[in-house]
Amino acid sequence: MAKKIQAIRGMNDYLPEDTALWHPIERILKQVLASYGYGEIRTPIVEQTHLFQRAIGEVTDVVEKEMYTFDDRNGDSLTLRPENTASCVRAGIEHGLLYNQEQRVWYIGPMFRHERPQKGRYRQFHQIGAEVFGLQGPDIDAELIMLTARWWRELGISEHVTLELNSIGSLEARSRYKEALTAYLEQFKDKLDEDCQRRMYTNPMRVLDSKNPDVQALLNDAPALHDYLDEESKQHFSGLCAFLDNAGIGYKINPRLVRGLDYYNRTVFEWVTSSLGAQGTVCGGGRYDGLVEQMGGHATPGVGFAMGMERLVLLVQAVNPDFKADKAVDVYLISSGEGTQMAAMSLAEVVRDTAPQLRLMTNYGGGNFKKQFARADKWGAQVALVLGENEVAAGQVVVKDLRNGEQQTLAQTEVAAYLATLIG
Repeated sequence: MAKKIQAIRGMNDYLPEDTALWHPIERILKQVLASYGYGEIRTPIVEQTHLFQRAIGEVTDVVEKEMYTFDDRNGDSLTLRPENTASCVRAGIEHGLLYNQEQRVWYIGPMFRHERPQKGRYRQFHQIGAEVFGLQGPDIDAELIMLTARWWRELGISEHVTLELNSIGSLEARSRYKEALTAYLEQFKDKLDEDCQRRMYTNPMRVLDSKNPDVQALLNDAPALHDYLDEESKQHFSGLCAFLDNAGIGYKINPRLVRGLDYYNRTVFEWVTSSLGAQGTVCGGGRYDGLVEQMGGHATPGVGFAMGMERLVLLVQAVNPDFKADKAVDVYLISSGEGTQMAAMSLAEVVRDTAPQLRLMTNYGGGNFKKQFARADKWGAQVALVLGENEVAAGQVVVKDLRNGEQQTLAQTEVAAYLATLIG
């Protein structure tokens, strides 16, 4: 027997029982995005490696440790996308969507990072996100946060997520702050872990994001980023807070929130939860006003966020047991007797033409009525349509409610409309 081939570690199959829960969650997310006027963008899974090196920053964990990078047959260095903001910016510049224009887009799809696989964090994972270009005020930052808050309400998880906010200021303000922070950290170099010792000189603000409790204790007396912010960033942040206050959205200001990618400036935010153990961040984003110009386009403000679908699905499962997965089947069509299979298949197509929203499965492989009803139960059908030779001859069909056992006989021409009202 040949050796079985298994999926790559950290890259998972999602079976029908899994996607039945993903589908209604995705529908809610997409409906909310559409209600705010955002349009979908789809970018390639593979991009040139230097796109991410330039956008994300060469001294970030993503670029240094996590990217899936390879040379293609032409010798070009390509990378499976680890995130999608850089790709959206590249697409916007390439297709002339950004200069002196306003764009609001969203995306959904797989991303790839070579991390240690754990629950809710995989090497192939899926993100949904939104990006806005051409608007620089705090009002659009607030709208993105309000949009995500609407997601939580629609999904029934609002009580289990908390908004954390910070401002990391302008490039010049961060440069001054990094100098002060590095000088402070040098006093405690021997007490820092290996990662923080490296980051202290390459990207010192990432030390603020360390999960090491000993490092966090050292940071209690570190210079505060807020003290180094430029006046415009302070006004932007206070404006954002005012919009959120007006919208009734609670938040916590977290002065150590910096996000992990180099392109952020001013607003950064995360929605976090304590309901998934150590994996606390559900959604995160912020402003990246310099990225478009950095990528070769005209100076264009930008702001956006991304959310891991796997972690969101886990959270919905953990805190909202009433959330309903999609049923595989609404109606199961049973037939038995001479000529009934062909009649059943024809009737099924008529029902689908008239009521395409119904999930209708036709029995195949024969079997007596008892076996076919058992199959209907297995698939979770609410209603069974039953065709015997007498029903075919009379142009009728038996409709049986599998929840209460009630049944009636209808003309085949009436059954689709009846099912649409019965099942909705």
